[in-house]
Amino acid sequence: MKVGFALVLLWSLPITNVLAELPQPQNLTLLTLNTQYVLTWDWDQTTTGNSVTFTVEYMAKYKMKMKMKNWSRVCERTTRTLCDLTGSDLHYLGMYVLRVRASADGVNSHWVNKDFCPDIDASLGPPSRVELAPVGNLLDVTISDPLTSTQHSMKEHVLFLYYRILYWSRSDDPQGLKPKVLDSSNNLVTLPELEAWTWYCVMIQSRYDYYNKTSSYTEPQCMQTEGDTPYGQIFLYFLVSMMVCFLLVLLPSYTFFRFYRVLKNTFYPSIQLPAHIQEYLCDSSPGSDMPRLLTADSEAELCCDKLTICPEVVLLEIHVPPSLTAPPSELEQDSGRHIRQDSGDSGIYSTEGGSAQQGRSGGEPIRRDQEVDSWQTLEQVKMEEMGRESADERDLDEGVVDVCV
Repeated sequence: MKVGFALVLLWSLPITNVLAELPQPQNLTLLTLNTQYVLTWDWDQTTTGNSVTFTVEYMAKYKMKMKMKNWSRVCERTTRTLCDLTGSDLHYLGMYVLRVRASADGVNSHWVNKDFCPDIDASLGPPSRVELAPVGNLLDVTISDPLTSTQHSMKEHVLFLYYRILYWSRSDDPQGLKPKVLDSSNNLVTLPELEAWTWYCVMIQSRYDYYNKTSSYTEPQCMQTEGDTPYGQIFLYFLVSMMVCFLLVLLPSYTFFRFYRVLKNTFYPSIQLPAHIQEYLCDSSPGSDMPRLLTADSEAELCCDKLTICPEVVLLEIHVPPSLTAPPSELEQDSGRHIRQDSGDSGIYSTEGGSAQQGRSGGEPIRRDQEVDSWQTLEQVKMEEMGRESADERDLDEGVVDVCV
């Protein structure tokens, strides 16, 4: 009996050694920020190679005390050495037990447990946003609360959350080695005891004293305070506003006015043409010599209307009888005087003066009434020729009329 028991014991030893060869995960660590939780661990890849997988589960701690075995599995057969628990809906004030084991070739390691309470163990993040605004010679600081994984304020979970504000003058302390400190739980804080027209830098930290939680500081943000506006700056603003007014109002108005003047002077000039030129330009009768476009029919018609044959110019001599009161000597001196007059269209003149000359050369006496009639005829011919020239100058041909007295 003793020999058989010893053989069974020796046969079972190799199996126990094989099971004990798969090590456990080591150094379980939680990386947390507000309500974001990531569980990590260490694993030596040289022991089993790359074929090992891991399983992560969690359960509320009060259930373990009640010996309830309803574990919630988060990561199963994962090859990574981390597991994200953010979406597991862990209550911020709850207490949980997390466990991890390794598996390779159907062999599982022992579970490794770790207690976790977000209210105690989770890290607190800095403010999600910081804004600075000058108010006279002061600065208003607007602080946005840290946010959860669902984009809600962390003050819903941490009721006594407050902020530590560090601020310093950039000109007096460029490195911020001796900043002023101000604690406040408000989201809008006004920094006191500041100088006008001075640059100040601000950093803010989230704090929770119950579990001694502190976040990292935000990046430094700088802003210049304001104050009474200097007179030189007011004058500069005035000049700039005047230039803007000139460019945006006066210059377009002047351009429009000049353009209007050009159009008005072009289409409605202030100096009007003379009346006879306007009548000439407005004359649209067929007989007008106003330049215009011609069609084939109108051109032929115009050529036929304008075709004229000018007769040969005849020089007409008219002898005017001397006045009855003039002495014979004066009449003889004036007999060599000649008056030139342009001829008309017909070129036909009365030869009544010539007949009178022939009669006088023949020795016949000239009657007084005939002399008067000849003088009136000469005056009438001169008046008709002058009227005909002013009415239609383009159709007249030049002629010479010699009038001998």
